Amino acid sequence: MSPGAIELVLFAFVLLTALATAAFRDVLAAIIVFAAYSLGMAIYYAVLLAPDVAMTEAAIGAGVTTLLLLLTIAKTVRPGRDEIFESIHWSGLLVVGAFTTVILVTVTSFPEIGASDAPIVSNPEVSQYYIEEAYHDTGVENAVTAVLAGYRGFDTFGEAVVVFAAGVATMVVLHTEVFTRD
Repeated sequence: MSPGAIELVLFAFVLLTALATAAFRDVLAAIIVFAAYSLGMAIYYAVLLAPDVAMTEAAIGAGVTTLLLLLTIAKTVRPGRDEIFESIHWSGLLVVGAFTTVILVTVTSFPEIGASDAPIVSNPEVSQYYIEEAYHDTGVENAVTAVLAGYRGFDTFGEAVVVFAAGVATMVVLHTEVFTRD
């Protein structure tokens, strides 16, 4: 299978799982399909040569998020078997369709992987700046750590806030009696 074919198959898989997640009325089925979606995205990121993002998506998206969602429905009531495929959630499908349209328009404007006119290739002074000045700007010897901690600090802070919120949500789901005492 050529790289282009692999990307198309992964894209189709991710698109179908996103649509299925939005369409299912059964929460358990939606969570399982969402886990497959996250795993598909992790593989897609790996194919696009972004292993750090792929590992994060696999661990957080397919792993931790799925676990938290499963724990949540374990603590709640599920609908009866007859109600599982009662109706399609059309507004969810509409949102996924709109998002897919935006993504398709955006992705088609990206340069080819490895293209000589890609912004990072045609502007090598940016990469060279990070390599040469990372230690001076941040005081961190490792260039990757310097970029993550120094230059992408707000992004890293945002990720930490999301992880904290997930932890608080987990505590609320697992220990609801703590918050409902008289």
